[in-house]
Amino acid sequence: MKALIFSTMMVLAAGVFSPAAAFCGFYVAKADADLFNSASKVVYMRDENRSVITMVSDYEGSPAEFAMMDPTPSVLSENQINITTNALVDHLDTYTAPRLVEYFDENPCRPIMRERMVAMSTMEDGGPASGDKSLGVTVEASYTVGEYDIQILSATQSDGLTTWLTGNGYQLPDGADRALGQYIAMGMKFFVAKVNLAEHDKIGGGFLRPLQIAFESPDFMLPIRLGMLNAKGPQDLILFTLTRKGRVETANYRTTKMPTDLEVPLFVEGEFADVYRAGFDAVIAREGGSGVVMEYAWDMAWCDPCAADPLSAEQLTELGAYWLADQQLNPNQRRIMPTPAQDVFVTRLHARYDEDSFTEDLMLRVTKDREIFQGRYIMRHPWRGDVACEAAEGYFSSFADRFEREAQTLARFTRWDINEIREKMKAVGQDASYRPVSKPWWEKMWKDR
Repeated sequence: MKALIFSTMMVLAAGVFSPAAAFCGFYVAKADADLFNSASKVVYMRDENRSVITMVSDYEGSPAEFAMMDPTPSVLSENQINITTNALVDHLDTYTAPRLVEYFDENPCRPIMRERMVAMSTMEDGGPASGDKSLGVTVEASYTVGEYDIQILSATQSDGLTTWLTGNGYQLPDGADRALGQYIAMGMKFFVAKVNLAEHDKIGGGFLRPLQIAFESPDFMLPIRLGMLNAKGPQDLILFTLTRKGRVETANYRTTKMPTDLEVPLFVEGEFADVYRAGFDAVIAREGGSGVVMEYAWDMAWCDPCAADPLSAEQLTELGAYWLADQQLNPNQRRIMPTPAQDVFVTRLHARYDEDSFTEDLMLRVTKDREIFQGRYIMRHPWRGDVACEAAEGYFSSFADRFEREAQTLARFTRWDINEIREKMKAVGQDASYRPVSKPWWEKMWKDR
């Protein structure tokens, strides 16, 4: 019996030397979806009433047991369904992920550089079937797309739909009858996909590729209630939205920004995954468990600093940005250099939800707000070269306050014990007694000796 996996849509189964205000620095690490257990990833293009949803399956198990079910506003034709690659969504995940960056203090004995720093700090098989009319279920269409067999169902009653699904080999979680009834009442259809094993073998097996659906609807929403039925606990959803106007926010839940531009101790470089998870947990706790967190909002044409190259026009078109199709080259043209895609605004929203905290599907809206935002966490390395000026002592004497601010910032962000943070900082040399060790001039020339 196939396990019916509901996707999340559903998945079916301040100092003088501080440059914090400037968007620059060296990229060190990222906080992508892999930091969170079984995080679902969905890409949602929205333009007026046009939508393209890309669903990435986090299913683990035999392909023979996989099935996905999603509500859709209408019966989809075969050419409204597509399959893309996991690598494409992974690229978008990396590009938008919160990031750890590092800065290096300038020589405190170089006044020009110090003045610049001050300035910066201010800145199943066969064709269509009839279904079982006695159960109120109709198979509106059937397709094989890539390695998936797909059916589009309509239903008039939830108990009839659950009876039909069970009778056709699908295993439903407890509570499915009630959840399905809510979507039936909305007049929605049901997109059901399972793996065609013969086609899956032809492509070499491996991971299941993301499914995409394109449709038109006045409603900009993401069904998540079915996805709670077979969940073992709270679920993480990473939602990437692509629009032409501006960022996306939730209309029926509070959208809050992730704390950003925090200066953190140097040891965070080796513990960034744990730090970010703790910070996200703290934000969700402050929101009472029902908030949606914005981690990134930016035009796709550029980024600073980049955790990955911006997606190309071809890649964004594949994810639904149809208006970029005219920017693609025909096969007879030769591209001399990559061209960053324009006119796409990407928003990254991160939600953690369960039945108690999210009692409704996500209702979304496109805004005209194009203010850029990214989750950015900053390490500042002290100057480690020779110094020989009066200004240096003032620079070094500022370390006590600077390091303590970093410790308190990290403690507030993560809710970690501040004394443990201070000890970790001392272990990497971040204490008020720090001074660079001056080497004889001849030792600076021959590094291999």
